[in-house]
Amino acid sequence: MTTASARAAGPRPGGPGAASATTLRVAGPVILGVTALVALIVALAYGGGAAPLVIADAGPVVRWGLPIATLVLNLAAATMVGALVLALFGLRPEDRAFEVALDTASIGAAVFTVAAAVTGFFTFVNVFNAAPSADAVFGQQLGRFLVEVELGRTWLITTVAGAVLTVLTFAVRAWTPTLLVAILALASLVPMGTQGHSGELENHSVAVTSLVLHILAAAVWLGGLLLLVVIRPVVARSGQIALLRRYSSIALVAFIVVAVSGSVRAWVSVEALPALLSPYGGILAVKVVALIGLGLLGAWYRLRLISRMNENASARRFWTLIGVELALMGIASGAAAALARTPPPTDQQPPVARTPAEFLTDAPVPPELTPLRWITAWNIDLLWLFVVAFGIFFYLAGVWRLRRRGDHWPLYRTIMWVLGMLLLLWVTSGAVNAYQEYLFSVHMVGHMLLTMAIPLLLVPGSPVTLALRAIRKRDDGTRGGREWILWAVHTPFAKVVTHPIFTALNFVASLWIFYYTDLFRWSLYDHLGHVWMVTHFLITGYLFVLSLIGIDPVPLRFPYPFRLLTLVVVIAMHAFFGVAIMMQTGLFAAEWFGAMGRTWGATPLEDQYVGGGVAWGIGEIPSLILGITVAIQWSRSDERLQRSNDRQADRTGDAELEEYNARLAAIAARDARRGEG
Repeated sequence: MTTASARAAGPRPGGPGAASATTLRVAGPVILGVTALVALIVALAYGGGAAPLVIADAGPVVRWGLPIATLVLNLAAATMVGALVLALFGLRPEDRAFEVALDTASIGAAVFTVAAAVTGFFTFVNVFNAAPSADAVFGQQLGRFLVEVELGRTWLITTVAGAVLTVLTFAVRAWTPTLLVAILALASLVPMGTQGHSGELENHSVAVTSLVLHILAAAVWLGGLLLLVVIRPVVARSGQIALLRRYSSIALVAFIVVAVSGSVRAWVSVEALPALLSPYGGILAVKVVALIGLGLLGAWYRLRLISRMNENASARRFWTLIGVELALMGIASGAAAALARTPPPTDQQPPVARTPAEFLTDAPVPPELTPLRWITAWNIDLLWLFVVAFGIFFYLAGVWRLRRRGDHWPLYRTIMWVLGMLLLLWVTSGAVNAYQEYLFSVHMVGHMLLTMAIPLLLVPGSPVTLALRAIRKRDDGTRGGREWILWAVHTPFAKVVTHPIFTALNFVASLWIFYYTDLFRWSLYDHLGHVWMVTHFLITGYLFVLSLIGIDPVPLRFPYPFRLLTLVVVIAMHAFFGVAIMMQTGLFAAEWFGAMGRTWGATPLEDQYVGGGVAWGIGEIPSLILGITVAIQWSRSDERLQRSNDRQADRTGDAELEEYNARLAAIAARDARRGEG
């Protein structure tokens, strides 16, 4: 073996490279844990997060134990989630590294379960000032807290989810089960975002959304980095370079989400620049400095060091920087856990007298909706802002990659996609989002745009086709974006949800089920329900339009006559739905729309009648455009078929026609002979 190939093969067992890899494998988690704990203790002492309370103090064990348990919970969650995500996008199930990654995730899930249980217990003692004891009264109080109180149910669900994930991460070792476990792991972190001070803030939805996104992105980022250290001894250096590049791409996206969501969360809590001089602002500044340092280190090794990993000096420098990065992440994690226990510098307590609208929506009734405010009114939803920003960026990046290698991508597809994304941003963060909680008609405008107009713009963009052409194919057995898209397209689930009959039934039935069940109330009272509503109707409309006019690969599409027939039936059912709302004599969610105390505009019942007209009238405009598009595609399909037949005739010299005429002449001659006989 040559010297170069020996270096590429990675550290040899017993060699100095293996020794350094093993040392970092142990030292990395220690560096992370120690720096996080030290940062937490210092920040709590500085900010007063563990100071005794004048009234109803739970004692030093709870004051210090709760933030420490929260810190352990956060680190364990990152270990679990980051290992699963990086295993899915960077490793192969056949390799030892994949098994080590899932074992790491299993350990993280086990610690996550215990930490969630301890955090829930300390939270109960802290909130209710209950003295722990072994008698039945304390047990009954704890049981009611876990079952009847929303905060207790949150921690109970988190603990149970952690226990399930511990078993699953230990048991699975294949692509699809690991993907499902990763989705469950990410979902298990969402309840954690509803804790802390978020529920007390005036901008409750913004605070909760930013905190959830912050937790998820930080977990993927930190957990992936920790896994790199853990699996380093079992990955050859040539494989390390590819793995580092893949992690670097994931970390870049996570860094952007962490930075933006953290900034929004800090803005909601601080609100004024002078408040940055408070202890809360000081701890926040430490976290920001650590984040900036992490970003600079990430840019350095992404742009300079990864490409030189075959050089021993560069490799040693790189892994030294990884240790520094783990230390900075520990400082940021400790500061974050301390911030959750440090009161913000502004008065976040709700006023004594609250209007009905403030009680329902945590915000006062906005001013009257005028034509100008349809343009100027904004209520940013951070989640959909990220969806739109990344959707446009990655689409344009794919187009740029195709153009750079000389391939063509129609300009009108790019324009349609960008317009669709911008319309999605306006619906989820513009005037529709600002007024949809107060006016049923505005809510219905947003619904119709989500399920009909936006898909009519996004589907012609053909994002799946673009991704399959632009994303590089992997040859090492791992799965990147292209491989996962191909897998998703060919799954049995995709065959069901993209079937034309299913898309049509889902499109129509979703309207009736949503508005005539408690799902509508859930979307009003719970921000998670609102996110589900937007996601569901956007996907429902996208799949229906895709089955009619899309070019992205799907298992089955009806012939054009059946497509038009399906569209006519759906339009009729959709119009009937709008008429049913207009004929409604009572209010949908009367305790919501009828109790806002709105003094301008139409009455709630009149506004609901307008909303039915929107569903009936405005909703049919995209349907008409869709029908015209199907007819044009049908006409062009016939023209293409005719041109194809003409080209075939030109190539063969009308051989098929001559053969057909000869066959007819033979039949005529045979019939003539039979007649003479």
